[in-house]
Parts: sequence; C-alpha cells; structure tokens
Amino acid sequence: MLDIPVNEDTYLRQLTLQDAPLVYKQLDASRKNLRKYLPWVDYNTNEEHSARFIQMMQRKAEEQEAIALGIWYQHHLCGVMDLHGWDHQVQKAEIGYWVGEAYQGKGIATAACQALITYAFKKLRLNKIEIRFVLQNERSGQIPIKLGFTREGILRHNAKLHGQFVDMVVMGVLRQDWKFY
Repeated sequence: MLDIPVNEDTYLRQLTLQDAPLVYKQLDASRKNLRKYLPWVDYNTNEEHSARFIQMMQRKAEEQEAIALGIWYQHHLCGVMDLHGWDHQVQKAEIGYWVGEAYQGKGIATAACQALITYAFKKLRLNKIEIRFVLQNERSGQIPIKLGFTREGILRHNAKLHGQFVDMVVMGVLRQDWKFY
C-alpha cells in the first residue's frame, strides 16, 4: 500500500476497493463541474463503476503500468490522482487528477502533483512526467505552469468530449529540471 505525504493536511494513498463508495460520492457531488472537461465522468454512474476503475488500476499497479491514489485532505477523500501511461523504456509517465468541487481552489491538486512528481523522480527513477488537459480547461492548465512544466504542444482532436473532438495540451517536466521540495 503506497502512502505519499503531501503536507500537514494532505496525503496520497493508493486506492482500495473499500474506497469505491467515497470515490463515487465525491465524483457524483462534483459531476456537473467535472464533466465539462473529463469525458469519463458520464460513464461513472454508480459505485460499481468506481470499484471497477479501482480494480483495473490495482492490476495495472501490479504490472507497474499505472497507479491510482486517493487525495486525502483533512482525512476526507477529496479527489483522485493517477500515474498512467508508464513507459519503462523511456522512463516517463503521465499524471491525471481531479478534485471535488468543494475542495477546489485550495491548492490541493498542485501540492498533490508536486508530491507525486517528486516520488516518481526519486523512487521510480522516471525521467519525464507529462500532464495533458483539454485546451479549454484553463484552471487545470495552471497547475503544470505553477510547477514549472514546459508546454510541449497541442494534440489536435485528441479526445472526444460529449460527442465533440477536443484538442489536448501536453506539458512536461524532466527530472533534471525539477525542483525537489
């Protein structure tokens, strides 16, 4: 079981099946806000869907392909962060994240990203971390900017959101450029 301290109020903990009701509850409470930019939100409509996601990510963690972590703020699950697309040869992975609406604007996602990136560079010996987000999601795009990522480009029509193709921004940071906190 992986635990990563973030700060005195926040920590990351690998998700277990027991977390599925909490994940779904937080997602459902923020559904209207999150679905603007995250296409998978419409497909997670009950606790069983959250449980299947956790089971899939547990299998991927065993294969060292991905890992899903709950973001815990003041002992409440407030969101989910994952490390996925793990390429062992190139030593890179991508981070995805979401925070429930009631917890947004507190710097939680930025601090959690910072902790996971440091862990990925120090413990997993990755060389590069990427963050991708829908071009219109300016709020999410501020996180990699604050953390010193470089904008690497735009992937045109790289995802579908509510039946429409959308462009994705790719930002990356290299271990050599990371400020270890």
